[in-house]
Order: sequence, then structure tokens, then C-alpha cells
Amino acid sequence: LVIHQVMDIGDYEDVRKLESRLGKAHLVRVLRRAEAGRLSERSWNYWHYRLGLAQPGRVPLPPKRVFA
Repeated sequence: LVIHQVMDIGDYEDVRKLESRLGKAHLVRVLRRAEAGRLSERSWNYWHYRLGLAQPGRVPLPPKRVFA
């Protein structure tokens, strides 16, 4: 949860610290396991581009909440 929060509202220095301490592979796992609503649309797009998981204009849709 804390990693998601930093990924969503952290500044550039926070981003650099996450990358240096956790590594890209760990951040990719965190992003891929993100629950609906954890990241804003802006952060969702940013991290897909930053981690090399999407080409321009081809970011996957964020997870959706499902109510049963």
C-alpha cells in the first residue's frame, strides 16, 4: 500500500528513491498487481511509460472495481 501511495502522489525524488531501493522488476510487479483505485489515471500512465511497459498511446486500461 505504501509503495502504491508513493507511486501515486510522490514527487520525482520519491520516484528515484523507489527505483534505486526496490528496483525496476519489483515496481513492475507492484504495478501489475495494483488493485482498482490505487493509482490515478495519470500515475497509471506515467508508470507504464517509465517502466517501459507501454508504447505511446497504448497504455492498458487500469483495473476496474467489480461489485457482486
